[in-house]
Amino acid sequence: MDIDKTDKTPMYQYIMNDIKRKISAGELKPHDPLPTQIELAKEYNTSEITSRRALSDLVQEGFVYRVRGKGSFVSENPTSAGMQNIRTIYFAHRNYEVNTFNHPFFTDMFEGIKQICDENEIAFYIWDIGENYELPDDPHAGIILLTMSGGFDLTRLTAWQEENRRIVTVHFYYPHLGIPYVIVDNLTGGYLATQHLLSLGHKRIGVILTGNSLVDLNQEFSLRLQGYRLALSQHQLPFDSDLIAVMAGDDERVLMGEEGFRALMALPDPPTAIFATSDYKAIGAMNGARSLGMKIPEEISIIGFDDVKTSEYSYPRLSTINQNTRKLGERAAEILLFDLKDGENRLVKDEIVPTLVLRDSTAPISSKQKGK
Repeated sequence: MDIDKTDKTPMYQYIMNDIKRKISAGELKPHDPLPTQIELAKEYNTSEITSRRALSDLVQEGFVYRVRGKGSFVSENPTSAGMQNIRTIYFAHRNYEVNTFNHPFFTDMFEGIKQICDENEIAFYIWDIGENYELPDDPHAGIILLTMSGGFDLTRLTAWQEENRRIVTVHFYYPHLGIPYVIVDNLTGGYLATQHLLSLGHKRIGVILTGNSLVDLNQEFSLRLQGYRLALSQHQLPFDSDLIAVMAGDDERVLMGEEGFRALMALPDPPTAIFATSDYKAIGAMNGARSLGMKIPEEISIIGFDDVKTSEYSYPRLSTINQNTRKLGERAAEILLFDLKDGENRLVKDEIVPTLVLRDSTAPISSKQKGK
């Protein structure tokens, strides 16, 4: 490309202006791919450092977005890029304990958010809205919001919508408010865990849940139980409430799993397999089995949910469900950056499908178990 030598505009700015001109003229349309920095350097007869800066600044201004491993693309609504584009994403929560975020559900999610932010020159922070529900005073902020299953003032969500705050909720969701959300498909997760045990020949499958009662469970555990029931129904097996151990508690603890396991084993007709709805409870169930002299998986199969790091090193290694929350974080950030136009108020949603992780704590039902 011939460059006007009398033009004193810095070369990176010249490249940016030319790409903006092409976008404005319709030569480049939303989601069209852009040349690589190597190709741009050749096209404009400049260095790759210069072309890389041009692409980075176009991303920063909201005209371009990046997809890892695929390249750079024209944004959905580049004509509105500038003052209203998102420059920072905050993961906002209300009074969660910091150590809660060491759980892989959150650490993996944060890595997913940060990956998308890094690719698009976006800053990423964690923000506690506190008792006063204070969001960052930042006109260029996108909010990935973690509420609570109870105790969150939903009128605040409505007020933030009226302020045109760009918000995506994760983990909990409120479709009636029309707020975009990304969640893990907990029903499918519960189904996958139960179906795996059924495929091994187990028909009496105990479940260890967290809640105040069978009818007072939070969203995630209620959906995991629905997945369990769906798998049973597909095998024409009745739902037996005696096989459900509901343990009270605000946090997942190993002791809850041990207590739930002992209660299920005390039944006149105990289960041959256990679906513990968290890995912590599953590890507790394994402790309970050992205390009763039961071999895992020869005498009892146990599967968890979460795929915490210690589950890979437990003895035996724990079969479990990985929630794929890295993908959850990626999608939440992508919705904020690419799927919504400024001022747009519509429901965008996504459900991340969990993955069954098979290890050593589950096995086909034995002839001894069948004869119980």
